[in-house]
Amino acid sequence: MRTTDTADVVIVGGGAAGLAAAVFCARAVSQPRRVMCVDGARTIGAKILVSGGSRCNVTNRVVTERDFWGGDRRVIRDVLRAYPVRRAIAFFEELGVPLHEEKGGKLFPESNRARTVLDALIGAISTSGAELHTNSRISSIQHDGEDDFVLTATNGRTYRAPYVVLATGGRSLPKTGSDGTGYAFARAFGHGYVETTPALVPLILDDSRHVRLSGVAHPAHVTVHTDGASAIRLAGAMLWTHFGVSGPMILNASRHWLRSRLEGRDATIVLCVVPGETFASLEQWLTGEQRNHPRALVRTAVATRIPAAVADAWIDRAGIDASTTLSHLTREDRRRLIHALLEMPLAVRDSRGYNYAEVTAGGIPLTEIDPATMESQVRRGLYLIGEMLDVDGRIGGFNFQWAWSSAWVAASAIGRKLQG
Repeated sequence: MRTTDTADVVIVGGGAAGLAAAVFCARAVSQPRRVMCVDGARTIGAKILVSGGSRCNVTNRVVTERDFWGGDRRVIRDVLRAYPVRRAIAFFEELGVPLHEEKGGKLFPESNRARTVLDALIGAISTSGAELHTNSRISSIQHDGEDDFVLTATNGRTYRAPYVVLATGGRSLPKTGSDGTGYAFARAFGHGYVETTPALVPLILDDSRHVRLSGVAHPAHVTVHTDGASAIRLAGAMLWTHFGVSGPMILNASRHWLRSRLEGRDATIVLCVVPGETFASLEQWLTGEQRNHPRALVRTAVATRIPAAVADAWIDRAGIDASTTLSHLTREDRRRLIHALLEMPLAVRDSRGYNYAEVTAGGIPLTEIDPATMESQVRRGLYLIGEMLDVDGRIGGFNFQWAWSSAWVAASAIGRKLQG
């Protein structure tokens, strides 16, 4: 026997965007309205709990449209400006979750526990008057042709509401419930779809040289070349692993390599392990070392600039014997070593996939969404927010800010309609 719940708005998905949308929706009306947040998991918020090393990087001190890729940045800008960082900070402080700033402008809860953020959002659901329905996985969404959407859940429940918010996330970390179901719901109503790839994901290398560097971290920069052209340059920290490379810089670069491959274009990633240096500056430094410390090993000199293990690997790749002293470093050897330090192609074979990706690139096109309301331009009454849209930010709290901002814009628009 099916049970039917009638609501004013049903939000599908109990992740960051969905929970925030439920709170904002319930607060946006002056008279009681039935706001439901429905999620298929028994225990919600798994993705929040694992984010930021289980500390939850809630947002960043400065967030602009330039921190994102995917759809039209003007649309992203408008949404971010409607609910900027200062309002997100104030919202969490109001919920009893003050934030503190770390390197790169990253804002974390003072408790340094993602659980604090999740508990505060769930608590705000209750105090706002919204309802949270867990263990209720939506399997289909249809419109009755008149006023309401009809949502059917696998547990036998049916929901009816004039407004539906899709906040189902993308495909990243599918074990947390993000399996791309929301894309199918949107496409059933006629929405387009930008093919997805993992983003903010570690990369797998083809050769085995990286294995001996596993665990070593250092600053670097990479250039992602697409079809022979320099597409994008990124700087930051990288981490060598047993399977390849990771770290913030690599995670940011991953989406560009994967998108190029998806589009059938030739993509390469070139690594510089001495960021900020040029061929001229390194040659001047090395010739000075040869003059001042002729008996020192080449590896000893290079290890003053980069980790010793990386220095050994790069000297080996340049074809220089480990026992070579600076006095025996030929001009050709020196130039070859400098080129290796500045431009070493990474033999990228693949990424670690959605199971290890922090976010999804691609999704429902932004051109099909009204940026002032997040309402679908294909099916009125349907709203799309968060990661399921073709928006992905760099690492550092930007994707969470997109969740808060897009949720607020949608909730405010729905609130105005409910009030009217």
